[in-house]
Amino acid sequence: MNKSSKRGLLRKPLLWLKRILILIPCLWIAGIVIFAFLPVPFSAVMVERQVSAWLTGDFSYVAHSDWVSMDEIASPMALAVMAAEDQKFPEHWGFDVDAIQSVLDRDKEGGKMRGASTLSQQTAKNLFLWDGRSWIRKGLEAGLTVGIETVWTKRRILTVYLNIVEFGDGVFGVEQASQHFFHKPASKLTASQAALLAAVLPNPHLFKVNAPSAYVMRRQQWILRQMSQLGGESFLVEHKLN
Repeated sequence: MNKSSKRGLLRKPLLWLKRILILIPCLWIAGIVIFAFLPVPFSAVMVERQVSAWLTGDFSYVAHSDWVSMDEIASPMALAVMAAEDQKFPEHWGFDVDAIQSVLDRDKEGGKMRGASTLSQQTAKNLFLWDGRSWIRKGLEAGLTVGIETVWTKRRILTVYLNIVEFGDGVFGVEQASQHFFHKPASKLTASQAALLAAVLPNPHLFKVNAPSAYVMRRQQWILRQMSQLGGESFLVEHKLN
């Protein structure tokens, strides 16, 4: 095979790769614009979980969420996830610089690595990217976070987050979680129930809402105290998040 033939064989795959590299960012941009107004039908993490289940032969698994507006979510739930995951959410532009610096310092000292992702970063990752940790994913996550912080309101970010976050195996979104674990709509969640749901968010596959460990129970109580210290529902009113 001569050189021109080899170049011809390589040209088509490279052309398709270029098209894909252009298409994906375009889809992300379109998604940011569209989901600023419309309900999110599914997230990238839901797709990842569904495909993984099929590949392992689990055809009974169904990854989906039941979309609800912020008006249909009890106020303690929004407060609980901020108390648990991102208390500076109303103030920052997508990144908690102090938390990031703390993680970097701990890593340099050889301490245990922990996450420093804001609710905005988690929303960007869950909606558009894949699970797991890598510098490539974190870089893409940062760019998408800037996008949603620029186009969406804080209330919208919180709404999307609560509708796509994973609370357990195959349990996505606060409405499905509330129905699954408490047999009631998300609008009826109590502060204690909201704090329990938020308590499993660091790892909903390890920590269970329906079988909480001593750690999860302690974390639930800590979240309840933080919710009170933030100011309760007045915190949501002040920052136009309710």
